[in-house]
Amino acid sequence: MVTPHRLRVPKSSAPPLTGHLPFADAPGVPDPIGVTSRWLTRGGRPWFPVSGEFHYSRYPAWEWEEELLKMKAGGVTTIASYVIWIHHEEIEGRIRFDGDRDLRRFAELCARHGLDFVPRIGPWCHAEVRNGGLPDWLLARDCTPRTDDPAYLEPVRTWFTEIAGQLRGLDRAHGGPIVAIQIENELYDQPGHLRTLKRLAQEAGLSAPLWTSTAWGGVQLPGEELLPLYGGYPEAFWTEADGGWPDTCRKHFFFTHERDDEGIGADLRPTTVRGADPLPADRFPWATCELGGGMAVAYHRRPRVEAADVGALGLTKIGCGSVWQGYYMFHGGTNPPGELTSLQESHATGYPNDLPVLTYDFQAPLGEYGQVRPSYHELRLQHLLLADFGHRIAPMESVLPERLPAGQHDRDTLRWAVRTDGTSGFLFVTNHQPHEPLPDHPDTAFTVDFPDAPPLTLPSAPVTVPSGAFFCWPLRLDVAALRLEWATAQPVCTVEAGGRTVLVLAATDGIAPELALDADTVASVATPSGEVTPIAGRILVSGVRPGTDALVEVDTADGSRVGLLVLDAATARTVYRGDAWGAERLVLCGDGVVFDGDEVRLRSAAAEPSFAVLPAPDSVPGVAEAQLRVAADGVFTRYTIEAAPLADTAVPVTLVRPAGPAPEPVTGVQGRASVPADKYVETVAAEYHVDVPEDLLRAPAGVLLRLRWTGDLARAYVGDVLVADQFYSGRVWDIGLDRLPVEEVRARGLRLRVLPLAADAPVHVPGQAGDDWRAAGVRHAEWVVTRSWAVRAG
Repeated sequence: MVTPHRLRVPKSSAPPLTGHLPFADAPGVPDPIGVTSRWLTRGGRPWFPVSGEFHYSRYPAWEWEEELLKMKAGGVTTIASYVIWIHHEEIEGRIRFDGDRDLRRFAELCARHGLDFVPRIGPWCHAEVRNGGLPDWLLARDCTPRTDDPAYLEPVRTWFTEIAGQLRGLDRAHGGPIVAIQIENELYDQPGHLRTLKRLAQEAGLSAPLWTSTAWGGVQLPGEELLPLYGGYPEAFWTEADGGWPDTCRKHFFFTHERDDEGIGADLRPTTVRGADPLPADRFPWATCELGGGMAVAYHRRPRVEAADVGALGLTKIGCGSVWQGYYMFHGGTNPPGELTSLQESHATGYPNDLPVLTYDFQAPLGEYGQVRPSYHELRLQHLLLADFGHRIAPMESVLPERLPAGQHDRDTLRWAVRTDGTSGFLFVTNHQPHEPLPDHPDTAFTVDFPDAPPLTLPSAPVTVPSGAFFCWPLRLDVAALRLEWATAQPVCTVEAGGRTVLVLAATDGIAPELALDADTVASVATPSGEVTPIAGRILVSGVRPGTDALVEVDTADGSRVGLLVLDAATARTVYRGDAWGAERLVLCGDGVVFDGDEVRLRSAAAEPSFAVLPAPDSVPGVAEAQLRVAADGVFTRYTIEAAPLADTAVPVTLVRPAGPAPEPVTGVQGRASVPADKYVETVAAEYHVDVPEDLLRAPAGVLLRLRWTGDLARAYVGDVLVADQFYSGRVWDIGLDRLPVEEVRARGLRLRVLPLAADAPVHVPGQAGDDWRAAGVRHAEWVVTRSWAVRAG
């Protein structure tokens, strides 16, 4: 039986409010940024930014530029970063902006590569940092932090002045990249203090077209002086070990027009704040700054976040009405070693969560050592859509169907929504959520009734929406002179190739792609597979086998040419788009790719890495110290790098001392499990020794020691210096060789200590069965060598 899924689009609402908010760009800029009540604008056009959090002070400065280019290649247009006070002024009066703390250089690198910048200046940041980023010396003063206490505002004024000095000349008035500044973080009940902080920042010389504040948890903002930004995570480390999957996370896999997430930061504020009156949604656009690109791992609760969790949440938010996709974190990092203390959030600092001393990997799309993860490819697919069609999507309103889920535990009602302008739009479906799989939905078809255009019913015959699927389908999408009435494949991006505009689409596993073309815009259609059938004013293309050769060629009624390239789901997640060798091109690669001037850099751990290009350059590109093997790959040209073979990657790990009995569990703040004392790591932990081969020490860049291990916590040392750590969650443990002191490693090797976990420890580690995983042990070790190839024009 066909399940009816119907959505009626209401008549267009009133035009958005404009000029009602106190935000203005610098006079005379060529692309002024503005805010309406429903979307952002830039240069008079709807603007859909994509921001990604990357903490410069948690990453080596010599690698910033390459990592920013990775983020840009991943579709991030705006870099956000906390300016963490304790990282810069751990010792009172000694303010450091050198090395990995060089805020100005980081902002200048953003500008150099066409990336916007959002400094989140605090002074309290949270960010799982000691004291939320406030220095110990400040807390030792007789003052009340995060209030208008003059004894607190005086050092804050000095700190803001220092930040302003670093960013002088990088504002929009001087052609700089700063498009927004965030004040404080998660401050829910001090609107007057937020206003004071904004005034202090402006008096110090900071300026931006947008001033923002986090808005979750029933926050009270100072009128309309700050643009509220929202968030949502697929999992949470900050809830109880035995709390299950929080409903505040579950809600983000439903289409809803509720913006707030009362769960974020709820461990640090009274529960009575939850449920406060929401901010007026008719005054502000729905913008986000903390969609979960991953999740940190605390000692008592160690969530696993998969690529599909991140991708489904992100796409759902677009369907809900988001006009600014902001991810926390998009790039992981490592806490700097403190001179006086360690700098992580912990029970020792009064926080309810014990975090690792060093790692802040966050399971992010780009990892602590720059690892390219599946979630990076998943999000890039969506960001390519926004790069081409975000200006169309941003003004579209989100409309929910007639039949909605009965509640957050309804797993049987299909979750879908439409973004629409009244005649066209995009249909969003989410049939994925973590932990509790959603069922297949057989015999599914959709009908969308438009107020200003005929209804659309799709597909031509009902389909099964598979469990785990999430996708976006176009409704009346104009591509050059062709109108695509609908498609059961997700738009990715466009590119000019072979004298035609090519729209790339991504098929969904388990759903046959169909393309319905407006017959009035078509002169002829040629398809490499399947059937072309005229039906009631449309031309239906069905039976196309997705792949690199699935190019449907259309001659339009006005004499132009359009191609519709339907890639299979896996290949679509390898698509990059960027300027390369004098033109905009698509590059297919399952590894890391960046576009940098006249070269494309490929980073891969494969023995013979390859990439495919459309349109292919006129001559074969060149790669230093290697040859390129060239072959056709559908409409792409594939290049395979014939390189020297990789060395043996096996790692001999020597057991020096077996583990003793697991220490008795200890609880701390809010009764949550605390990290075992250092004495147990020194005396009870299993200890291993790793000798690093000389050839890797001579060229440590891109080399990871990848460990599969079990137990409770693991720490790595060179001599007596802690260089890496991790709490066990079932994930691999990577250690970047280029982060280690090479001469010390050469002389002493690497020492690993692994602590077992007591059977009765109140610790949540998902996906584990039995008790073998609690025993301390390194189960497998290998070197992962990622080589970098600079591909230049031939």
